[in-house]
Amino acid sequence: MSVTLPGTTSSSQTSTMLDFADGFIRRHIGPSASEMVVMLDELGFDSLDSFTDATVPAEIRLDHDLDIPAPRGEREFLIALKTIASKNKVYRSCIGMGYTGTVTPPVILRNVLENPGWYTQYTPYQAEIAQGRLEALLNFQTMIADLTGLPLAGASLLDEATAAAEAMGMCASIANHKKTGFYAADDCHPQTLALLKTRATGLGIDLKVGPIEDIDFAHGEGGLCGVLVQYPTTDGQIVDYRDLAKQAADSKCLLVAAADLLALTVLTPPGEWGADICIGSAQRFGVPMGLGGPHAAFISTHDKFARKLPGRLIGVSKDSHGDRALRMAIQTREQHIRRDKATSNICTAQALLAIISSFYAVYHGPDGLKQIATRTQAFTGALALGLEKLGHKILGNGTIFDTIRIELGKGRRHAARQVADAARERQINLREYADGTLGVTLDETTDRALVADLLAAFNFGHYTGFDVDALLAEFDQAGRLALGVHQRTSEYLTHPVFHQHRSETQLLRYIFKLMGRDLSLAHSMIALGSCTMKLNATSEMIPVTWTEFADIHPFAPDTQWRGYTHLFRELEQWLCEVTGFAAVSLQPNAGAQGEYAGLLVIRAYHEHMAKKAGVENRRHVCLIPTSAHGTNPASAVMAGMKVIPVACNDRGDVDMDDLKAKAETHADDLSALMITYPSTHGVFESTIREVCDIIHRHGGQVYMDGANMNAQVGLTSPGNCGADVCHLNLHKTFCIPHGGGGPGMGPIAVASQLAPFLPEHPVERPDTAGEFAIGPVSAAPYGSPSILTISYVYIAMMGAAGLKQATQVAILNANYMAKRLSDHYDILYTDANGRVAHEFIVDCRAFEKSADVKIEDIAKRLMDYGFHGPTMSWPVPGTLMIEPTESESKDELDRFCDAMIAIRKEIAAIEAGEMDRQDNPLKNSPHTMGEVGSDNWSHPYTREQAAWPMKWLRDAKFWPTVGRIDNTYGDRNLVCSCPPMENYGE
Repeated sequence: MSVTLPGTTSSSQTSTMLDFADGFIRRHIGPSASEMVVMLDELGFDSLDSFTDATVPAEIRLDHDLDIPAPRGEREFLIALKTIASKNKVYRSCIGMGYTGTVTPPVILRNVLENPGWYTQYTPYQAEIAQGRLEALLNFQTMIADLTGLPLAGASLLDEATAAAEAMGMCASIANHKKTGFYAADDCHPQTLALLKTRATGLGIDLKVGPIEDIDFAHGEGGLCGVLVQYPTTDGQIVDYRDLAKQAADSKCLLVAAADLLALTVLTPPGEWGADICIGSAQRFGVPMGLGGPHAAFISTHDKFARKLPGRLIGVSKDSHGDRALRMAIQTREQHIRRDKATSNICTAQALLAIISSFYAVYHGPDGLKQIATRTQAFTGALALGLEKLGHKILGNGTIFDTIRIELGKGRRHAARQVADAARERQINLREYADGTLGVTLDETTDRALVADLLAAFNFGHYTGFDVDALLAEFDQAGRLALGVHQRTSEYLTHPVFHQHRSETQLLRYIFKLMGRDLSLAHSMIALGSCTMKLNATSEMIPVTWTEFADIHPFAPDTQWRGYTHLFRELEQWLCEVTGFAAVSLQPNAGAQGEYAGLLVIRAYHEHMAKKAGVENRRHVCLIPTSAHGTNPASAVMAGMKVIPVACNDRGDVDMDDLKAKAETHADDLSALMITYPSTHGVFESTIREVCDIIHRHGGQVYMDGANMNAQVGLTSPGNCGADVCHLNLHKTFCIPHGGGGPGMGPIAVASQLAPFLPEHPVERPDTAGEFAIGPVSAAPYGSPSILTISYVYIAMMGAAGLKQATQVAILNANYMAKRLSDHYDILYTDANGRVAHEFIVDCRAFEKSADVKIEDIAKRLMDYGFHGPTMSWPVPGTLMIEPTESESKDELDRFCDAMIAIRKEIAAIEAGEMDRQDNPLKNSPHTMGEVGSDNWSHPYTREQAAWPMKWLRDAKFWPTVGRIDNTYGDRNLVCSCPPMENYGE
């Protein structure tokens, strides 16, 4: 059969793909033109377009090409992007507010942040092939637990303000929601207070913000469940909270401390003065500011609250050989299992950034971190002395770490603008308070020249002649480095890992040892359904670490980030075009946070419409199909909605009768429907427009989960299907790396009626917030801006035609694999013509009865073939969901299919009695090098069959470093920090 590919006119041109001047599209799309010919022929089609026409329902197909510029070549576009980046002005930042300058050690910058061996892994659900990343995250948890003085730390949250909101929800949960009050000190960071206000509404929490001395433990129904303080405060005050901690404990109220991680190397840790929960940001541990992200937030608490802790938790367990092994602990509390009863909707963490921060601590060790802290404190003190000599007043109690607030001297109190302008002339940003005082925060990057320039600025532009070294000596001699009652006396980072890697050679080898224990896209395809593990092209990644994008404070004047503004506006325009919607917010910095933001927008819309009608808003019901992502119901609950499940039929589609009945029942209180398209079962449902119409007829809005956008771009769109809002997983469809479980981005796109309700940010533009806008959902106005460059470059270099072809090939790859595997496995759901969308589900449920083989056995056995297992038991228990993406070549698709077929033959051998039902390659997988190389091989099958079941494994073999992990043992013996051990890291 002859096949015509896009951009060609006849079968004689089948060897040619799209005629682009640059080959980026050909490199992004895995199958070659000749491979596509074979695949299409196998499926019975003579062109990619005819295949698409037969697969994607005609009624939802776009009737036009995307209005996105023609594709740009890699070199050409990176040069153009440099010009855009040059519009950003990189000033020395003294703004503070939880964001500071830092130095990423080059060995970590090059070998972790810029290394696909670290940034292309998926979340470590398959722990046996994620031991390196899990160890780095365990180091992170140990670092946080040690510095905060609380024994149990999580593996990172999204940002500090989100972590504070999660802690607030945690306090309410621990109180069994019998206490509705929460008190936040007004000297916390303003972005944190703003986000708390957003989150409190949906959670039904009665939030009070005020001076800590005005606290009323009886506030709210049942009293306060928690109190939040900043340590040090946002303006640098170091407060003794011991009495407050005792008062809180006496009132059965939890005390939450938002702490500065570097300060905790010299300050008494919160756990020692009575805090129950500690949160904050690890940004200043080696992660660039990036206009706000991505940065790893942290949370720590007491062991007894382990099952209330939001996010991921790495724990120590043992494997099938009795050896130490790591995995994610007590996952039963997570959103993908507990759904609307989950502790949080958190899905994406900030694993890559937490790993960088943990390596930063390994690099510096406790002595190095303390030296950075003491140096920063000394420079701040010297600056304070100089300012006092100039006649200015340093507010507070005289105890200084890195931040001071300055009241200008007599006769000069109205000159704050003049001082700030003088600082900006020296390319320095200060924090400007509404009352005319000024703030300065120093950091690891501070030097004598900065201190001298700051003194000149506060001398109204004239250099003072002060000797900075003399000021440093005077501050030291006065004993002001001593912190008195606040001085830390306890040790921290005592584990050998924080002492053994002092030289770059040692650290480099440690980094690569851990990297070698993790399977990533650098090794093989990761065919996780719904997760879209596509190519993260090097050209897309390069701009992330350009200083023009990396070293800008999120609250710097917008005149200093015009390049970012250009990028934001163009990216928003492109995403509107892709989704068919009117407006976009780039603020949500994770997919689940995008879900939450989208539902808040719908809620605000209904409240506005009810107010216009002069009635109370009753629309709080959210209909969610039973097949939906676990984050969907958790997000709806966080947004203050009541979740009503909608059944699915035997084909996996939404049960239309059940949908109609429930929409009718809840006609007066229906807020939204959350739906994924193509369906969570991997099929283009032909009823999607009817689904949307039903919801609209009953007054609701349709939220479309963007997880499966990789099957829509250029062919259809959420707007064209009839939806009203969707989030976009930029770490899926738009090529931001998963980073081992984060970063991610989840911007939301909305129809015109919802545009006025998109989130604003009161810190960025306090006077211009929209009348109807919801509050912020992220700490920074644009979430994690530095990684938005990745999606921007991807779209620009693909262009409209390339994006469309990527979608077509993603669907082609999935259908080709489904066809190959259909002779060996049952494909659970297809459309009426037997086709799937960009992913498909393999039914393995019968094997448990026929061969005692469970779905986990197949996933673990795939590790012996060098592959990460597909998505297990979701959305249907006992199944595998496979998504190849467009980035994988036919050779790689065939290699995976060959592995799956070989495993099916192994199952058949068990079924036939040719292999033992318990002692077989599936039950004993994965097989480690240590086991295969041991003198004690007792299995009835050969080492060859265990470790090299396919010939190509002799050429390239990825070895799991541990055997199958005992999750139950780890949960029953919970250890979530580095345990004492000999020769660690050797």
